[in-house]
Amino acid sequence: MNILLRKRGALLLLIFNIFLVFTGIGLVVPIMPKYMTELHISGSTVGMLVAAFSLTQLLFSPLAGRLSDNWGRKKIIVSGMVIFALSEWLFGAVSSTYLLFAARFLGGIGAALIMPAIMAYTADVTSSEERARGMGYITAAITTGFIIGPGIGGFLAEYGIRFPFYAAAVAGGLAAVITALILPESLPVEKRQVSKTVDKQNLFLQLRYSYREPYFLSLIIVFVSSFGLANYETIFGLFVDHKFGFTPKDIAYIITFGSIAGAVVQATLFGWLLNRFGEKKVISYSLIISGIFVLLTLFVNKYWLVVVVTFIVFLAMDVLRPAISTQMSKVAPDQQGYVAGLNSAYTSLGNIVGPIVAGFLFDMDINYPYISASIVLILCYVLSVKARRRVVA
Repeated sequence: MNILLRKRGALLLLIFNIFLVFTGIGLVVPIMPKYMTELHISGSTVGMLVAAFSLTQLLFSPLAGRLSDNWGRKKIIVSGMVIFALSEWLFGAVSSTYLLFAARFLGGIGAALIMPAIMAYTADVTSSEERARGMGYITAAITTGFIIGPGIGGFLAEYGIRFPFYAAAVAGGLAAVITALILPESLPVEKRQVSKTVDKQNLFLQLRYSYREPYFLSLIIVFVSSFGLANYETIFGLFVDHKFGFTPKDIAYIITFGSIAGAVVQATLFGWLLNRFGEKKVISYSLIISGIFVLLTLFVNKYWLVVVVTFIVFLAMDVLRPAISTQMSKVAPDQQGYVAGLNSAYTSLGNIVGPIVAGFLFDMDINYPYISASIVLILCYVLSVKARRRVVA
């Protein structure tokens, strides 16, 4: 009974930590328009700041996973939380563009340390029957953090444009201290020696040869969807700030409402949609709906219409991503870990390229990022329809 309680307490602490990290990541979204004005930075710089986090996380995640195998989960989780807290404080304290990039790089390193270590810890303390539920709780914490991060950032910004980052830094520091004091280590020393001898395939080789896989088209769709959503979210705050004069609170409300509504529909209707239409049709419909409504963002001019369009975009994306993951898991039932790793890598690539492209296009014309995202999503829809017909034939 005591062991069970300790496991549950450890999982609750891990859920809180990962939730806190991804809430901190989302804080930046509604605040960036005011930051642009205050620091005199361009849209392309904003895009690169967003991409810097994902790039660093992508590059450091394989190393972080090996470190957690060699040194134990707890040390890596605590180190990641400390680095995350430092990155949030730095981002709020500095005014130099170079130091803002340094803060985002640190944030990416912190997230890279925390995520694989927390996933590994969850696997350590759960049985095979409990693992799916444990991983589901961790994933839900990540999604919830992404959802409410912009909302919290927008409301905290009422007390000062830099205040949300200081709040995240303090919370991250406290979480690191609590974790260091009460979280038990889940990986015994004798098992760490074994993990050192395990040969792990290089991430870049996996990406290089992924075109050979039967689910490569699904990976392309993963990249395109994350590209489109990152493009949409990165520029959304800047777009409505420049076009409508929306405040951080307005932006936070719209993003939070759209995200929560999409998550609720995903939790209640997603299974029914897959059973009723199948993964391939759900993927195609989600792509075309998101492409059309991203484009419609350019033509709405009332607050409630912006809310509706944003809700539909988030909903389509929230259905698209798990549908792709479900499809890939069925195509490669004996390579679940490998497929999940590639899925994550292609998502990160989309999160890197999308903000960079969106930022540069925004500097040319505020409408161009959404036009480009819409075109890419609709082209991907055409590709998915052709793939469906080829399978049927």
